[in-house]
Amino acid sequence: MKRIALLGSTGSIGVNVLEVVRQFPEDYSIVGLAAGRNLDRLKAQVLEFDPEVISVIDEKHAEKIHAMLPTKYRTRVVCGTEGNCLVASHGDADITVSAIVGAAGLLPTLAAIRAGKPVGLANKETLVMAGRIVMAEARKHNVPLLPVDSEHSAIFQALEAGHRKDVAKIILTASGGPFRGKSREELQRVTREQALNHPNWDMGQKITIDSATLMNKGLEVIEARWLFDIGADDIEVVVHPQSVVHSLVEYQDGSVMAHLGIPDMRIPIAYALSYPRRLPLKLKPLQLSQCSNLEFHDPDYDSFPALGMAFEALRTGGVAPAVLNAANEVAVAAFLAERIGFTQIPETVAFTLNEVHQGSDESLEDILAADAAARVSAEQKISALA
Repeated sequence: MKRIALLGSTGSIGVNVLEVVRQFPEDYSIVGLAAGRNLDRLKAQVLEFDPEVISVIDEKHAEKIHAMLPTKYRTRVVCGTEGNCLVASHGDADITVSAIVGAAGLLPTLAAIRAGKPVGLANKETLVMAGRIVMAEARKHNVPLLPVDSEHSAIFQALEAGHRKDVAKIILTASGGPFRGKSREELQRVTREQALNHPNWDMGQKITIDSATLMNKGLEVIEARWLFDIGADDIEVVVHPQSVVHSLVEYQDGSVMAHLGIPDMRIPIAYALSYPRRLPLKLKPLQLSQCSNLEFHDPDYDSFPALGMAFEALRTGGVAPAVLNAANEVAVAAFLAERIGFTQIPETVAFTLNEVHQGSDESLEDILAADAAARVSAEQKISALA
């Protein structure tokens, strides 16, 4: 049996991880759960999976979950970044799944790596912010990083068809979100509800908005650079509205290996948990006879500038990717709170990238300082826009 420490248990990825565990109870168990503010969902998960340690976002939520759970769990509750790190590095865990959304996932993921835990990585911000450091720590501790994002799992599998030295290009597919084909002028009138209505995937609010702006694909570009040790010029993004081809690898002889499947996150999650085996998930199979109209288009960098910003941040290096991520997190939260408009999300990110740029990507202290400074700068911009 493989024992799992799960970071972000109440989010969309975490819920799907537990669906896989529920389907294969003889293969997997849960030793730790870390969650945010959804205490009702966390309570149900604790009562079902009986973890040895439970982490919540802060002391206030720790007190609340204490009151909601049977007495035996009260000594198992921890909180904050320290609590998340305790879950991530739990001594009995055989694998840690990092599915916390945003920058909050960085330190717990590093804690898991330094504890020698294989990591199922769904928190792309870990590599966006500190890819150089994280990959160095993974090599130092001989820890595999197993991608959980559908696109990176697809690349990971396509790379098994050849040798890394023969790779010419990695091609990430993007659905295009709900606003594919819209002009910048049309995007200025987008509402919160429209942006949260993704055509193909059921995701959390933050990732859904990132998908709508194409920032999610930009973050995935940066993640792919580190995860697969490939330069920005050898990563391409294509818009593929059907979400059937999850990504591709082009080899130097012209061969292109594509990963196809239905849009269901349980597939890449199960592969990360069971690698190199594959689990009989009993999902509805892909019907190729219904896939006669697969489309691929170049992204519209003018209407969706976030993707270009991510490429530029990657090429700039240093703390630029961390600044990009932090500003985007603040801007998306402001959009969800209806404080700014949809097109003001990338506008806020662009402003912050120009304001904050000091630091080295070889220093965790510099990265965290840039993250904090970027959040202040982004908030100042948002206040000026409001």
